[in-house]
Amino acid sequence: MTLKELSAKSGLSISFLSQVERGNSSLAITSLQKIAEVLNVPITAFFEEQQNSQYFVPESDRKQFQIEGSSAIYVRLGGDFTGRALEPFHVTLHPGQKQEVVFNHPGEEFYYVIEGQVIFTVDGQEYHLTKGDSIHFPSTLDHTWFNPTEEAAQVVSVLTPVIFKINN
Repeated sequence: MTLKELSAKSGLSISFLSQVERGNSSLAITSLQKIAEVLNVPITAFFEEQQNSQYFVPESDRKQFQIEGSSAIYVRLGGDFTGRALEPFHVTLHPGQKQEVVFNHPGEEFYYVIEGQVIFTVDGQEYHLTKGDSIHFPSTLDHTWFNPTEEAAQVVSVLTPVIFKINN
């Protein structure tokens, strides 16, 4: 498929797609999902799969990272092995932090509040979670979150499908 054809079908500009192809620009998950849909492949097809069998992840090996456009701090909790379907994280949401972009994508999401409070909006419905509460929903529904307090919130998050490739 040419860049022109991919552009027409995905709604992404030819120049942007060219920059991505050359490695001069990075993709948002939503843009990658559009390309996957046009090519009729799962979004995970774009990630190199290595034969791994790292099941145990000691705390000392975990590294923090942030996603572009978000100030949330993520720590990957899961092992790294071929065929894994879950992506567990420990997430720190700063006081007053809000996810500005409303997301929807294939998969499922599960969140468990360890400390603090988080307001999740899923498919237009607001859910106020406090310590010990959890929420589990299809990621295909529009969703966003917000920490309404002056204290950091600590959350365990489990996502499917595996969409992040993090080198520990």
